Amino acid sequence: MANGLTNGQNSRGRAWIFVVAILAVVILVSAFMSLRPRRIRVTVVSPTRQDIKRTISTNGKVEPIQNFEAHAPIATTVRKILVHEGQKVEVGQLLLQLDDAAARAQLAKAEAQLKAAEVGSASLQQGGSTEEVLTRQADLTKAQAELEASSRNLDAVKRLQQKGAASQDEVVAAQQRFSKAQADVNLINQKTGNRYSAVERSRTAADVADAKAAVAAAQQMLEDSNIRAPFAGTVYAVPVRQGAWVNAGDLLIQEADLSAMQVRTYVDEPEIGQLAPGQSVNITWDAIPGRVWNGKVKSVPTTVVQHGTRTVGEVLCSVDNTDGKLIPNVNVNALVTTNSHPGAITVPREALRDDGGKTVLFVVKNDHLIRTEVQTGVANLTQVEILKGIAENDVIASQSVSPTGLTDGIAVKVVENSQ
Repeated sequence: MANGLTNGQNSRGRAWIFVVAILAVVILVSAFMSLRPRRIRVTVVSPTRQDIKRTISTNGKVEPIQNFEAHAPIATTVRKILVHEGQKVEVGQLLLQLDDAAARAQLAKAEAQLKAAEVGSASLQQGGSTEEVLTRQADLTKAQAELEASSRNLDAVKRLQQKGAASQDEVVAAQQRFSKAQADVNLINQKTGNRYSAVERSRTAADVADAKAAVAAAQQMLEDSNIRAPFAGTVYAVPVRQGAWVNAGDLLIQEADLSAMQVRTYVDEPEIGQLAPGQSVNITWDAIPGRVWNGKVKSVPTTVVQHGTRTVGEVLCSVDNTDGKLIPNVNVNALVTTNSHPGAITVPREALRDDGGKTVLFVVKNDHLIRTEVQTGVANLTQVEILKGIAENDVIASQSVSPTGLTDGIAVKVVENSQ
């Protein structure tokens, strides 16, 4: 019995010794791990020398630089269409004719009104109608003759009075006759010069001006009823048919110089500040896969507009369309190169870090990370140009694959080259 107890106590004692030994080993291992240098695993990249571009990808619409649209001046019918879509035309060539009977009637009416206004103006300038003028001239001639006769009579009576052959009453009578004749002449002259007031003269002048404007408008309407090409080009749209009825303002025909086109592109508001005249543009059209048209930015936005759900600036881009493959009003894709540096030293975007407002990279040297401030240049979606701070043969830490992040001076083990 005593031996049994002793054996049990010995077994429990050996178990406690084993547990203590294990705890000692764990403590020693933990102490060793905490005292040995910490290392993290990282992926690395190498700087690459390549051409880098910063671009803006967007959409746009093709439109002619030199474009002509003719609209119906009045509601009428299309009398004759002399060209077809796609036809090249010369300057001054007759393209389309409208029924111009109403325009001709309007012109005749306007010309008649002008003639009447001019007659009225001439009558006013000469003091009235021809009959009135002749009557006044006859009255003036008669009054002037009476004035001359009364003047001679007054002189004769005065001489007779001096000789005692005429009385004072006869002199007074002769003087009154002379004064009346003189007043009659003055009155007729005054009526001739002041027959019409300044208001009447202004009204007559305005009537003439209005009539001339009506004639000019009618002549323009008649001219607009016969559509001619203002320049050499190509007819690209004839939305009406011969004999059809058109309302005033309806589009009749469109002509353009299709060799000189432009693209109106739509750039989102945050990217407008990157634009400048002269930047290169590549235009593609889904209808002709693989074809690229080269162009230039002609003008940058001066305001923004709503384009669907987007707030955009409209950018005009010139494009070489010598072969005429691009046609008006089609939707195209545009790639604007806002900046470009050939042979630049670049690194992937994910290798860069923002550290207190400064851009840094972590260079791997002697299995440690060295925090390095860099100066960047052109950037695109994947790469960034490094202008200053690293050498072309440096090894750059890209990402940490350990729980600990990238920090200056930390020991590392390269596990993968991400390039």
